[in-house]
Amino acid sequence: MTTARTAPAPERPATFRDVFAVAEFRALFAGFGIFLIGETVKMLALSVLVYERTGSGLIAALAYVTGFLPYAVGGVFLLALADRWPPRALMVGYDLLRLALVVVLAAGVLPPAGMLGLVFVVGLFGPVSSAARTALLPEILHGDAYVLGRSLFTVLSGGTQVVGFAVGGLLLGLVGPYGALWLTAVTCAISALLIRLGLRRRPRRDRGSAGPVRETWRGNRELLADRRVRGLLLAQWLPGSMLVGAEAVAVPYAAELGPGASAGVLLMAGAFGMLLGDLVVGRFVAPAARERLGPWLALLLGVPMLVFLLRPGLAVAAVLFGVAAAGFAYQLGLARRFLDAVPPTRRGQAFGLVSTGLMATQGLAAAGAGALSELTGPAVAMAAAGVASLACTLLLWRVLKAGKEPPGR
Repeated sequence: MTTARTAPAPERPATFRDVFAVAEFRALFAGFGIFLIGETVKMLALSVLVYERTGSGLIAALAYVTGFLPYAVGGVFLLALADRWPPRALMVGYDLLRLALVVVLAAGVLPPAGMLGLVFVVGLFGPVSSAARTALLPEILHGDAYVLGRSLFTVLSGGTQVVGFAVGGLLLGLVGPYGALWLTAVTCAISALLIRLGLRRRPRRDRGSAGPVRETWRGNRELLADRRVRGLLLAQWLPGSMLVGAEAVAVPYAAELGPGASAGVLLMAGAFGMLLGDLVVGRFVAPAARERLGPWLALLLGVPMLVFLLRPGLAVAAVLFGVAAAGFAYQLGLARRFLDAVPPTRRGQAFGLVSTGLMATQGLAAAGAGALSELTGPAVAMAAAGVASLACTLLLWRVLKAGKEPPGR
């Protein structure tokens, strides 16, 4: 695979004015926020609806995660479509497909098994649409504006999911799960309209003739075979995923602290720390300095978790979670370098592979931390997650350090 030489980082950090002055970015940003709120409300309403109709807590839990499981499957088999279809048409088409899905769910014509199966099938195209959106961003924003735009998408993702849970809970109380689903259909239509009217038409990036599954496998193999791309993928996947393992045992840790301790406080502190870190590093740190700070910010993911060996109280634990999650900003130092490393014709698939790998490694880290907590207790599992994050950071130090990633194959 031929990859471009890494360009030097720009000297001046982009400003929010630079980013929001671009009309296409405003449309993409607003459409993504509405999309996320709609998806959160949909999965919450579906979980409640399935529980009401089956009385099974297990099936209700499966209903909630059904929206996420297809992401990994679609990422493995269909990502090539992100480059083989025009991005605007792909995103609008997926919004309309979601609209049709939600209308069928809200009509109540399917049994629970049919509802879950339909959600799974439609969700297979989720990573394709997401990859197209992410790959479109550097075509809309250039230079450091692209990095700041990515950080704003991260902030938007965390913030709108919190809003989605709040709005979803309110809607369920006011209009019930079916009413919430009908209102979700409106968000699908608004998102499609914003993308259709706010983005200009662009051609597809790749004109390959092989089937999407074969092309996806071939593209994934080519990306992973390139040492430079592979190193940057691992750097984005591993250090942060280990911290997600620690978050996965927040509930049992809070339970051990006794009455009045809430896992929600820990998770909210983590979300706030991540958002604050992305905002500060993305906006106020110069691009070259941001890339130099990358490995040191990655260390921040693991070090605070070591303190959990002392079993701190809720307030201290929340601060530790917030500080650790701020380290996620290390990924901003990789954004420009990863964009330069992947060929333009594989850009959509490359960004989709980042998301798919993140979901896989985070799931494995959460499962591993949960299993370890059964044997050692949640405090030790959290500290072990911190050690694992530090180990990954040290092993990938050369890649995380600006300009030190290995050359292509």
